[in-house]
Amino acid sequence: MKAFDLSLYLVLDPDLCAGIGMVETARLAVAGGATIVQLRDKHAGTIRMIETGRALKQALDGTGALLIVNDDVEAAVAIGADGLHIGQQDMDARKARAMIGPEMILGLSVESEPLANAVDPGFVDYTGVGPVFATPTKTDHKQPIGFDGLARLVKASPVPSVAIGGLKADHVAQVFAAGARGLAVVSAICGTPDPEAATHRIAAEIRRARA
Repeated sequence: MKAFDLSLYLVLDPDLCAGIGMVETARLAVAGGATIVQLRDKHAGTIRMIETGRALKQALDGTGALLIVNDDVEAAVAIGADGLHIGQQDMDARKARAMIGPEMILGLSVESEPLANAVDPGFVDYTGVGPVFATPTKTDHKQPIGFDGLARLVKASPVPSVAIGGLKADHVAQVFAAGARGLAVVSAICGTPDPEAATHRIAAEIRRARA
């Protein structure tokens, strides 16, 4: 399995990124300090996911940033992505691991302590914990857990966790204080006038939180 850094995890949104596109948004965000980029497009079929994913992989080549594909196992394998992220309703983690092999990173969303406790570190490499706050980019999310809930779920998870759900630069210190290894952001970068500058601000807060 590849080493990975969850500290600044960008989740791409095709609608928010429409102004300059997902590939250019990712390129600028990585230049600003993003460590992981997730391709998430719930409306795209596998063929389009593969096309976008290959363009992203080329844009990220040599940067050190990793590319994760949301939900679509076939696309993740075809792209040669660094990892796959699945939700609780998408696919069983054991089955996902069998399909992607031992080298690809596997992330799993968890929204409650029982789900965090049930994570099998034999298959799953990290958990996406949240939503910390309600967010318009994912309307079907569970009840927000807040920072107290984040701390409980991070503690319950047997693998490293990244926080997600309405998070901005101002939340970095609280995310790390709760024990998460990083934060996943969408609108804090996607659709901003300057994605590189927006990412740089979050990265600076992360350096402060880790100091």
